[in-house]
Amino acid sequence: MDTLEFELRGEHVALCDLLKLSGIADSSGQGKHMIANGDVTVDDQPESRKTAKIRANQTVRCLGRTVRVVSSQA
Repeated sequence: MDTLEFELRGEHVALCDLLKLSGIADSSGQGKHMIANGDVTVDDQPESRKTAKIRANQTVRCLGRTVRVVSSQA
């Protein structure tokens, strides 16, 4: 399984934006479509809210890829 770490700059990031910024989706719109299709889980639970607030220490999975969200060390 393909896993990457996403460094969070701020308190949270919208789920659809995270999919775009991590390279899973080509755009936020495509990310929203993936979420609507039920392709996305957050911490192993299905997530249907397109702009769900993703925070540090959460794990997002979509289409066989995993994104671990970590807090910025800055």
